[in-house]
Amino acid sequence: MSTGTEAPLNGVRCLVVGAGGFLGRALSASLCERGAVVQGYGRLPEDDAARDHRVAWTNAPFSDYPALARAVEDQEIVFHLLGSSIPESSNSDPAEDLLANVFSTIKLLDLCRAAHVRKVVFASSGGTVYGIPAVVPTPETAPTDPISAYGISKLAVEKYLALYHHLHGLDYHILRIANPYGPGQSPLKKQGVVASILYRAITGKSFEIWGTGEVTRDFIHVDDVSAAFIHAAHYAGEQRIMNVGSGHGLTINQVVGDVQHVLGLTGVRVTRKPGRAADVPVSILDTELIRTATSWRPRVSWIEGLTQTAVWMRHVLAT
Repeated sequence: MSTGTEAPLNGVRCLVVGAGGFLGRALSASLCERGAVVQGYGRLPEDDAARDHRVAWTNAPFSDYPALARAVEDQEIVFHLLGSSIPESSNSDPAEDLLANVFSTIKLLDLCRAAHVRKVVFASSGGTVYGIPAVVPTPETAPTDPISAYGISKLAVEKYLALYHHLHGLDYHILRIANPYGPGQSPLKKQGVVASILYRAITGKSFEIWGTGEVTRDFIHVDDVSAAFIHAAHYAGEQRIMNVGSGHGLTINQVVGDVQHVLGLTGVRVTRKPGRAADVPVSILDTELIRTATSWRPRVSWIEGLTQTAVWMRHVLAT
């Protein structure tokens, strides 16, 4: 669901590239609630119950450029949320990460330009593009020195968006998103530490902690991320890159403790493993810019969102 006081999008034609993913499903629902005409692109959710039937679908991979061209045609706003890697795996094959994410995005931008799309809104990564930050919380003006191929790909797409605006006048907006969590996030993928900890705690499985558990992340509820996308669609100012996060950090150890509290458990089984080179030690985003430039605010508190996610997870596991 959307949050805040975003203006309506009655009748606006919107394409969500990556609509089958966690953020894509939530954003598509929020757009429908605001009156948009929504086209989804990507792989359909495996569970048909997770599919929003208000959303028209193009069920195709990012690399199917003829299908992508048909989906982009006549769209006003394109939300680009599709990615095919995570920070850890991207470093094992940087060339493939570049091909799958950057090359395909350039093709998407060419299609958007040809179709006279009004605006492209891109989901970048506030947790990876800055690398190991010199300033915490980290503002948009901080140096960008990613330590993963994933972060480099996200940053490269940002630069190509700026290039296409300069060369062709294609309007764009970039949201550097922190660590999203909430109902609907799969606990079985390698991204989504909150969903993974909840799932393993509820099912009695051991959770792997890499390093000391003091890695610190900025967790933002999926509803607040969806609201930021809708604000970005409306935004007409000069600031094209904005952080989206809670502005507060939690260590993995703290997340485990809060999961125990919310679930009413006395302990969560933990397996300790060596730290990973792709893990940024501390990532907390400065969100002053988006708060100043728009009316967006994070509305869902951490414990409220964690409790809501735990209720959803228990319901899913019981059915």
